[in-house]
Amino acid sequence: MIALRIRRHSPPAAASYLRCLIAPRSDHPPPPAQFIAPRRRPVASFAGFIPGVPQLGIDCLYTVSARRFSSVTLEDVPVQGIVDVPLAQTGEGIAECELIRWFVQEGDLIEEFQPLCEVQSDKATVEITSRYKGKILQITYATGDIVKVGETLLKMIVEDDQLPSRTAAYDSLPTPSSPTSETLKTRKCGVLSTPAVRGLAKEYGIDITDVHGTGKDGRVLREDILKYATDRGLLGESAANSSIGLESGDPRTPQNASTAVGQLPEDEIIPLRGFQRTMVKSMSAAAKVPHFYYVEEINCDALVELKASFQENNKDNNVKHTFLPLLVKALSMALREYPLMNSCFNEDSLEVILKASHNIGIAMATPTGLVVPNIKNVQSLSILEITKELARLQHCALNNKLNLEDISGGTITLSNIGSIGGKFGSPILNLPEVSIIALGRIQKAANFTEDGDVYPVSMMTVNIGSDHRVLDGATVARFCNEWKQYIENPESLLLYLRQG
Repeated sequence: MIALRIRRHSPPAAASYLRCLIAPRSDHPPPPAQFIAPRRRPVASFAGFIPGVPQLGIDCLYTVSARRFSSVTLEDVPVQGIVDVPLAQTGEGIAECELIRWFVQEGDLIEEFQPLCEVQSDKATVEITSRYKGKILQITYATGDIVKVGETLLKMIVEDDQLPSRTAAYDSLPTPSSPTSETLKTRKCGVLSTPAVRGLAKEYGIDITDVHGTGKDGRVLREDILKYATDRGLLGESAANSSIGLESGDPRTPQNASTAVGQLPEDEIIPLRGFQRTMVKSMSAAAKVPHFYYVEEINCDALVELKASFQENNKDNNVKHTFLPLLVKALSMALREYPLMNSCFNEDSLEVILKASHNIGIAMATPTGLVVPNIKNVQSLSILEITKELARLQHCALNNKLNLEDISGGTITLSNIGSIGGKFGSPILNLPEVSIIALGRIQKAANFTEDGDVYPVSMMTVNIGSDHRVLDGATVARFCNEWKQYIENPESLLLYLRQG
């Protein structure tokens, strides 16, 4: 704020100086000068601050707001303002998130509640939506960056009526230290390329923003990186030609060009993000808990026949019947008799919480790491409802769309390692749960009658891992026997069906 005190009949030099200060610019006119009533007490004159102007008297006070200028082109700034869109709190205890992808670009027009980007914490994947209607001015983070809660994701130009006040709109104009449009172009968030191409640029020590992209919309291609490296003597031309022929992502071909020209491959550092970070924390904590394991073999002949019958009579093409929903429902039936298996342990208060709901978690391997969503209230669901909910969770997990509700509140976990391979595994607890079960592959095995005759059966090996601070071996064994009876005699589940 600049304040000038002059008489109404000031010398021409002073009046001209004042006019220069408050003269509007065609591109960014400042707010109009404000008239403030003169104060009676003496104030220091401005003589000496204005060269060649004699001592000025005091009659009225004009104030002029100092203006800030930026090389960023702002359209319609006089009737619009700039707002920061921060990363909001996505869940309790979440301090930072990884930016997975942007749905918008700089210059896009945005509607209220339109998705802006997708972020992933160590608990869930969340879409960040816009609170405003406006235009994207600046994107401040690139895909793959770690953003702390409260930091600015982007800046938007919005209508003046969406701002708290007109003064706030002008105060939010970029300062001279803000990035210019030229520097914004050099940010990686403005460069279109694949992770493989970025990795190749990093390998040769090339700033990808310096490379001219020849792909669609200026996308930087693998060939562009190799040509740039060749032009600057970082790679021989023959090596570049052979490297271009390598198809990126093929596990049978070298992952970098240096391997193709006979050089030794370099180690690669991969930061753990999202669910992988969660796995590090949870497994480190679970490793301190004393585990007890109980292994059993279960005859699944009747289960195989029932599943085949379901599939043969299936009239819904969107439903695929598998063994897992039957095992989940049988597990819930057994938990009714042994509620301690469906509990959580509070180590601080030394209390065991018996959970009323059977929220059975299913461990799933996804491209972003291990995640354990759970099927809520299995005790109240039919086998068909379990099948549909399981399909939904699997689809969301593979597409990185699980929300916080899907992965929280679990009471016991199943790890279906048999769907990939292996007879059995030794699972680690998913704290604060006190039990987890690993399911092996259902496969044919030889069995003997009392007379010594051999016949084939479909056998499945299960391994129950338990928190030995809460559960003893006898409780786990009795529970497993109960569960085994429901699996080997699935028709008994019909006795407990309820009409919805």
